[in-house]
Amino acid sequence: MSKPIVFVTGNAKKLEELIAILGKNFPREVKNEKIDLPEYQGESRDISISKCKAALNIIRGPVIVEDTCLCFNAMKGLPGPYIKWFLEKLGPDGLVSMLTAWEDKSAEAVCTFAYSSGNPDEEVILFEGRTSGTIVSPKGPRDFGWDPIFQPDGYTETYAELPKSLKNKISHRSKALEQLRNYFEKNN
Repeated sequence: MSKPIVFVTGNAKKLEELIAILGKNFPREVKNEKIDLPEYQGESRDISISKCKAALNIIRGPVIVEDTCLCFNAMKGLPGPYIKWFLEKLGPDGLVSMLTAWEDKSAEAVCTFAYSSGNPDEEVILFEGRTSGTIVSPKGPRDFGWDPIFQPDGYTETYAELPKSLKNKISHRSKALEQLRNYFEKNN
């Protein structure tokens, strides 16, 4: 039997979403482990690969890491991979205020999952999902990151206001996990 894949996160909501999106028929067991990895700088894809390799050195087995970005188009993609720190310092209201000077409130939510089979000689595989939307004044529960300020295109509700089942079908995370699930269905 294959070793479980370790999803490196201490965020219970991310783990809950991952399990819900992958579904009961996912061919591998996924468990989580909270590990403090270095905070890399750069582009999301490079950050994801570096995080996955660092996690692999600790886990020494199959591992998945995630990097999530919120990219404001008016700010040429910032805060991007640094959204965690911006959110921590400014909160949802502060993020909205960052765009006050711009008419363009469009944004892109990007999720990149990086997977390693556990073999350090094999390349890290990336799965990336993107969802376009608009930054709006906070609406809905404030218990999951920047969800209250991101309104996906084609919807009148923010991620925070959408039913979880709907969000889990349209989100940047679900698009990346769909690719990951397809990979495992073909290669397991």
